[in-house]
Amino acid sequence: MRFNKLDLNLLVALDVLLTEQNITRAAEKINLSPSAMSSALSRLRDYFSDDLLTPIGRRMVVTPLGENLIGPVRNVLNAIESTVLLQPEFDPLKTDRVFSFFTSDYTQMVLSPRLLSLAAGQQSTARFQFQPQVENPYEALERGEADFLIIPMDYVSPDHPSEVLYEEDFVCIQWQGSPFANQPMTLERYESAGHIVMRPDGVRYRNFFESTLEKHYDIQRRVVVTSYSFSVLPSMIIGTDYIATMHRRLAQLLAKGLSLVIHELPFQIPPMKQAMQWHQYRNNDPGLEWVKEMLRRAADSLSNPDAG
Repeated sequence: MRFNKLDLNLLVALDVLLTEQNITRAAEKINLSPSAMSSALSRLRDYFSDDLLTPIGRRMVVTPLGENLIGPVRNVLNAIESTVLLQPEFDPLKTDRVFSFFTSDYTQMVLSPRLLSLAAGQQSTARFQFQPQVENPYEALERGEADFLIIPMDYVSPDHPSEVLYEEDFVCIQWQGSPFANQPMTLERYESAGHIVMRPDGVRYRNFFESTLEKHYDIQRRVVVTSYSFSVLPSMIIGTDYIATMHRRLAQLLAKGLSLVIHELPFQIPPMKQAMQWHQYRNNDPGLEWVKEMLRRAADSLSNPDAG
């Protein structure tokens, strides 16, 4: 298929070249040989009269024109996929589709089990893939690497549809064996205690609680340990006087198997609104509509155990 003398198959090659910025990796991603990918890049350079990728030292860098093409090329491919590949009907009992999610480990532990339980209850043949939340999940959505982002509403992209699933608040946890465990959690205690926080190294963004605390509260904490995962925080405070602040539902879930005390925070913080987001071109995808309904029911069951 051609458009204005451009073979549209080359758009797939262009998309992956601009993303990977490496001929070998780009070739592997779409099952081409490196020589075939080099040939595709040569044809693309001729068409656009631009290098698109230029070598600098041992790596390749996208040219300014290439940067400007990333978004439009991905949008064109998404539009083609949603139009050409979209099935008029979706049968969860016969499908072989894989639905991908970019989520935090908090979401995987609290929401995902309920989603999977609902799908299994329907005897669905759909498959699910959960991937760790990256620094810029919107790019994964744009590239079609994720069907859904499950993230706080504060972080959703204005360029794509989203929907709030449920609200979550935060609590403070402490080891039951700490001599301070049964003392009231005052603001003075909260500020003076050693804190274990979820703050991945090398990632610029802060999780919802960290970001809200930094922006709107003059509360000084003594951070002694940072981790890349919410789910390990309860285990890390065992045997210490440290405390950690985390989602109430996750704290309640993990406290069942650990000797933990859950304290209310000594200050008010707005609840986190957890949302799902999907690509605008997938608005009418019946498969995604089914997953969205499953996510809504899973979220409802968090507040009402009898829901779903």
